[in-house]
Amino acid sequence: MIRFLLTFGLVVMIGIWTLKERPELVYSFLTSPTLAEFFSNDPVPIDPAPGLSIPALPYLTENRSLSATFQPIIREYASRLSVPTAHASVIMDANSGKVLYDRNADDKRQIASLTKLFTALIVVERVKNLEALVTIDAEAIYTEGTRIGCPRSGYCPGVRFAVGEQVSVRDLLKAALMNSANDAAIALGKYIGGTQDGFVAIMNARGAELGLTDSLFCTPSGLEIDGEESRCYSSAKDIALIASEALKYPVIWEIMKIEKTTISSADGRLTHEVFSTDQLIGSMPNLVGTKTGFTPLAGYSLLAVATDPSGEHPVIAVVLNDPYRWESIRSMFNWSFESFDWI
Repeated sequence: MIRFLLTFGLVVMIGIWTLKERPELVYSFLTSPTLAEFFSNDPVPIDPAPGLSIPALPYLTENRSLSATFQPIIREYASRLSVPTAHASVIMDANSGKVLYDRNADDKRQIASLTKLFTALIVVERVKNLEALVTIDAEAIYTEGTRIGCPRSGYCPGVRFAVGEQVSVRDLLKAALMNSANDAAIALGKYIGGTQDGFVAIMNARGAELGLTDSLFCTPSGLEIDGEESRCYSSAKDIALIASEALKYPVIWEIMKIEKTTISSADGRLTHEVFSTDQLIGSMPNLVGTKTGFTPLAGYSLLAVATDPSGEHPVIAVVLNDPYRWESIRSMFNWSFESFDWI
């Protein structure tokens, strides 16, 4: 009896250990004549079907592409991370959704232009032809803050949009994501939702579908509403979830890698320069993209995505209200790739 229990326990342990990676070995072992003979009272080898030829199982090679998602595993002697200058921060493995680090990640805060990543996500989800033309109206042009031709509020050295100008969806995405242009984001929102409020309803419905439990969006641009500044909010974790979903659409991240470009009206009469706000372009080989955000209430915020040295495992980092956001993001990525293995 002891021999039976020990042997049975060994079989179970081996089966559990190999079942995921080499299930064919478990099958061969459990169906082998040797095992049947071992547990039989009959010393004669068992042939369950005399005369029946049973074909040998094919040799199976491992295919990691069919296996479960790689999981980030922290190394035994990994250091501890601190991001003291950020009011809220999070690091998330994009593929598995596992949080690698967080501090106040569920706190509801204003996020300013980080909102534009969500606007861009909804646009590429709903607009199949990115060359479709959008007509710029006065509401978009006379908004506050950063606009095309105005790299910061009140400073407008470039060519601005004109009322009635038609610009492609793709070029408006460049303006919104690279230059963080509020007029471009508003124009995109109204193109899809009819009005800003109509687009906001779409945003909040989509947010519920994505499980954004700490978010309430009020504008497609991220500008706070006068007198209701605290009504619009999100969290570092929710922003990371948005970025994870946005990674399904390469066009968003291709745009984010552009340092500077020009966009033109459909008739070619107006040309606008667009510059990226990304200070990490060209200095981080594995950078996928970033989105900046700032208002006096939200502070300096940043979302960034980078991959490990293999290029296979994207990691999302978010800091909210951090005056040293670029330095913090660098340290967060360095820590992630020094402290975790993907298995």
